[in-house]
Amino acid sequence: MPTYLEFEKPLAELQEKVAALRDTADSTSIDIAGEIGRLEAKADKLIRDTYAKLTPWQKTLVARHPERPHFKDYVVGLAEGFMPLAGDRAFADDLAIIGGLARIGGRRVMLIGHEKGDDTASRLKHNFGMAKPEGYRKAIRLMELADRFGLPVVSLVDTSGAFPGVQAEERGQAEAIARSTEACLALGVPMIAAIVGEGGSGGAVALASANRVLMFEHAVYSVISPEGCASILWRTAEKASDAAEAMKITAADLQRLGVVDRVVTEPLGGAHRDPAAAIASLGAAIGEELDALAGETPAAIRAARREKFLKLG
Repeated sequence: MPTYLEFEKPLAELQEKVAALRDTADSTSIDIAGEIGRLEAKADKLIRDTYAKLTPWQKTLVARHPERPHFKDYVVGLAEGFMPLAGDRAFADDLAIIGGLARIGGRRVMLIGHEKGDDTASRLKHNFGMAKPEGYRKAIRLMELADRFGLPVVSLVDTSGAFPGVQAEERGQAEAIARSTEACLALGVPMIAAIVGEGGSGGAVALASANRVLMFEHAVYSVISPEGCASILWRTAEKASDAAEAMKITAADLQRLGVVDRVVTEPLGGAHRDPAAAIASLGAAIGEELDALAGETPAAIRAARREKFLKLG
């Protein structure tokens, strides 16, 4: 059974009724196809109406949905011949950030992104997508490698933020994030970043200071989580929905503010309901953006990126 979010309870009840009727239809000669069709139409209308007016907090919940596609899913559905490149050549291989050589739409690229994991074991293995300094230093190494060989960089951002633990701070977390952001800005090759789930704080910006920043329709991108903001302003995380509203974290708000260049439409009900369609939609958008930047000189690419970020705010 799919995982339903709190605001989807009426939809869950309808779809459970449909499933129960289907079971009944399989075990009886009574024709109940009409009733099943009526309930399916009602469920379809309900999901359309619900997702047409999501609040920023509800979008945050959708962006965090456990069944939403993760980096490994994009590798399978989007990239051809992915060859992972591991380690920062200084300390360790941080599995919260994965990267390597691949082809997207026949074009050779360096593909880098956060991996959260999709069950308890894999989430622990990938530290819930929260990278440590060695993760960002690995990303820097791969970006510099791509620059050296003239390969565009594609990054998929999905993290609640960089890992805040003591060990990460001891190993220079802030400096690693800053250097990774600097590496993005210094690239002489095109860079396309996509916010595919959560884009949290500097941990996201470190992989998203790109020529083009794409964002899924129901993803979120912010300097701090709504719960973190609420804890600071109101001393309680219960005000997270108010914080989400105030921070303008949705794709529509950020495109209007110029932080995001393009919003990628998700399947009805979110990317988790049809991961293959969501991945294909993102792949098409990335291909179009890479085509638009093809042929630009390194100097022009750097200048355009610099101008883009200097205009923010």
